Amino acid sequence: MSATILLVEDEPAIQELVKFNLQQAGHNVIGTLDAEEALRVIHDVLPDLMLLDWMLPGMSGVELARRLRADARTHDTPIIMLTARGEEHDKIAGLETGADDYITKPFSPRELVARIKAVLRRRAPQMTEDPVEVAGLRLDPVSHRVTGNRLPLDLGPTEFRLLHYLMTHPERVYSRSQLLDQVWGDHVFVEERTVDVHIRRLRRALEPTRHDRLIQTVRGAGYRLSAS
Repeated sequence: MSATILLVEDEPAIQELVKFNLQQAGHNVIGTLDAEEALRVIHDVLPDLMLLDWMLPGMSGVELARRLRADARTHDTPIIMLTARGEEHDKIAGLETGADDYITKPFSPRELVARIKAVLRRRAPQMTEDPVEVAGLRLDPVSHRVTGNRLPLDLGPTEFRLLHYLMTHPERVYSRSQLLDQVWGDHVFVEERTVDVHIRRLRRALEPTRHDRLIQTVRGAGYRLSAS
């Protein structure tokens, strides 16, 4: 599945090479040359994953990662550090800022694509193409099909995205605002009641196989998907 990736790399040749290979892998890539420009981009578009070069002019990649982890809006966004520093203490320093992975230059494009896929699978499973199944309810992002006990279920596009997010994060409670940010996008300005409308539509679509019971309302908190 295509992910929006922010690439912060101050060497134009490396940036273009990385961008080309990630685009070939199906991702949407936004390139910036420094941390300040990256922060302006993030203000407008919250990426699904960030690739940060360690050595940047002005604010370093490590400082940028530390700042992003301290911000509630970007706290959970996956971060991979790109650096020529290969010593163990440098790797530890990078990971201690909150980075999810660390790739030492030079690296192969195939390795980078594989690392990105692994981090997304771990930190943002809704961005992968892996099928997901809970209690006989199966969703396949590639074919865009949902089945309940092997019977096809008909979902609208928003209900599909909503179900995919909940199925890849089972047992966790999400508020309406959190679901709006994750499913609709954090710069889409719609009322929180919109979530309630689509939850009702989702439950209605799951009723034929009785999987509507998986979508639980947590009073005063939001919604969760649970097989319990």
